[in-house]
Amino acid sequence: MSTQLRRNLSAYGFMTPWLLGIVFLTVGSMAFSIYLSFTNYDLLSSPRWVGLQNFHQIITQDSYFWASIRATFLYVVISVPCRLIFSLFIALILNQNIRGISAYRALFYLPSLLGNSVGVAIGWRELFDADGPINTFLRHVGLNPPDWLADPHYAIYVICLLSVWQFGSEMVIFLAGIKQIPDSFYEASKIDGANAIQRFLRITLPMLSPIIFFNLVMGTISAFMVFTQVFVLTDGGPANSTLL
Repeated sequence: MSTQLRRNLSAYGFMTPWLLGIVFLTVGSMAFSIYLSFTNYDLLSSPRWVGLQNFHQIITQDSYFWASIRATFLYVVISVPCRLIFSLFIALILNQNIRGISAYRALFYLPSLLGNSVGVAIGWRELFDADGPINTFLRHVGLNPPDWLADPHYAIYVICLLSVWQFGSEMVIFLAGIKQIPDSFYEASKIDGANAIQRFLRITLPMLSPIIFFNLVMGTISAFMVFTQVFVLTDGGPANSTLL
């Protein structure tokens, strides 16, 4: 047996647990889910093949389908760009050589550690409740705030704001990308008379374009998968405006 063949077999041996997981837990589950979408299946009886009937029914007869499509795309279109912009802005601020900057970075990353927990969603719901702290403050300053989570015009924006608040993962990736930009680029631009905005537009953004694209793709995938927070906050209401 040649040396190269032994190395290949050794590599595949180490990869076997991962390959088995992909085949049986991911690819296998996806294939079975696709098969079930063409059947009538209620967990109590064997799947019965119905072809495209399920798809025809959901498009033509299910009144909630198009409402959920609209709410989901609205959530993605609003939350993903806002989260990217905010995380990049915070990353630029935290890219400073000041005392205690590591502690500040940890504090800003903390909301992302909490993730999509039910506790965070409950806290957010209490925060934007009709008699919650935010509305109480707004009334004290003479404003007449709405019932955020009970108004179909505002509920989706409260959920988007919660997504933007959990910006830590994108911030860390942006910060790592900013650290990789050579200081010589900025020094040369300063000698040429470029101000901070010009340096950001001509150096930082172009150099971060691969990272921006990566965060955009991952953020979009994550936004399309959101469920727990919305279920706890609004359960799809009011008037199906947050039925993702």
